[in-house]
Parts: sequence; structure tokens; C-alpha cells
Amino acid sequence: MPNGPVERPTAQGPAGQPRRVTVTKDGPVLVEGPVEVVLDDGSTAVSDRFTVALCVCRRSRTLPWCDTSHRQRDKRRTG
Repeated sequence: MPNGPVERPTAQGPAGQPRRVTVTKDGPVLVEGPVEVVLDDGSTAVSDRFTVALCVCRRSRTLPWCDTSHRQRDKRRTG
């Protein structure tokens, strides 16, 4: 075990600013990129976009990325 300080990963974006995560009411979680997402099977998905949309409804065909499948569900509920 090292005797010095332990470096821990941070949620820092460009220029040392905190990485912004936005939780939307009826849609995806928006994360300022670039991001690396660790999936439940241990694999990773990487995106270098400025902002990515992570699916939380589990209906997306492009998991972990949102493909707006949640919108179809909302239309059925209100119509």
C-alpha cells in the first residue's frame, strides 16, 4: 500500500470544471462528454460527443444511449 496520497478519479470536465449531469423529467440523463460508460456486463461504451443522452427507460435499441423510444410510450399514455 503506498504511503503517499492516493489519487482518485474526479468528475472533472474540460479546464477542471465539474462535469454536468442533467436529469430530465420524462427522458434521458444528459451527461457532458466525453464519457465512458461501464455496462452491467463489464463492457464499456465510449462517446466523445459534447453531450450524450443515457437511456433510463431501458426501451432504447442503442443502450446505453437514448434513441428517444421513451417518446412513443408517452404518446400512448396521453392519447
